Amino acid sequence: MTTKLSFYGHFALGLAVDDCFALIDPFFTGNPVAAKRAEDFDKVDYILVTHGHGDHVGDTVAIAKRTDAMVISNFEIVNWLAARGVPRSHAQHIGGSRQHGFGRLKLTIAHHGSSLPDGSYGGPPAGLLIRTTTAKTLYVSGDTGLFYDMKLIGDEGIDLAVLPIGDNFTMGPDDALRALELLRPKAVLPVHYGTWDLIAADAQAWAARVREKLGCAVHVLSPGESVDF
Repeated sequence: MTTKLSFYGHFALGLAVDDCFALIDPFFTGNPVAAKRAEDFDKVDYILVTHGHGDHVGDTVAIAKRTDAMVISNFEIVNWLAARGVPRSHAQHIGGSRQHGFGRLKLTIAHHGSSLPDGSYGGPPAGLLIRTTTAKTLYVSGDTGLFYDMKLIGDEGIDLAVLPIGDNFTMGPDDALRALELLRPKAVLPVHYGTWDLIAADAQAWAARVREKLGCAVHVLSPGESVDF
């Protein structure tokens, strides 16, 4: 059984659980650090969208139409995508969970905004808590600030956490370090930094702080790299 997470740049991720493949926040077109193009993905079983901002909805419509992927997001985003021709979708909301091909997905709170690319309301932003069919627990925070309820999420026993560190729009390095104290994961992957100057951050320096203070494994990946967990 294999569980692999790929980082494509910014917050775009690919989750492979055995023969099931899911894209998370597939922002490729217009992403200056993207390691892939939307056209590079031929087999996509699911697309998970944390919130409505353009750098997270990204190429969802085009990829879903071409691959017939099931798109999972909140009710508002799913309806918006369906109106744009996305053929298959499933709506969830904060606190709700459901079994899918890759595992059981629960949407968690995230402190951020969620307007859609056309300015319409995108529902509340969310994080993703996934218990994979390979018995691994992945937490993808989505764009968020620090919040104390991360302690409750950490009680689930997280194998890998994905957290933003770029500051300005999300947690910066200091708050991301505090988030790890609450989440207590076995390993962490920093994202949402370095795409533009406004969210520049030194991921290696942050990783050194994490290892020294918490002893947590840190995977600093370049776009296109992957980690098994």
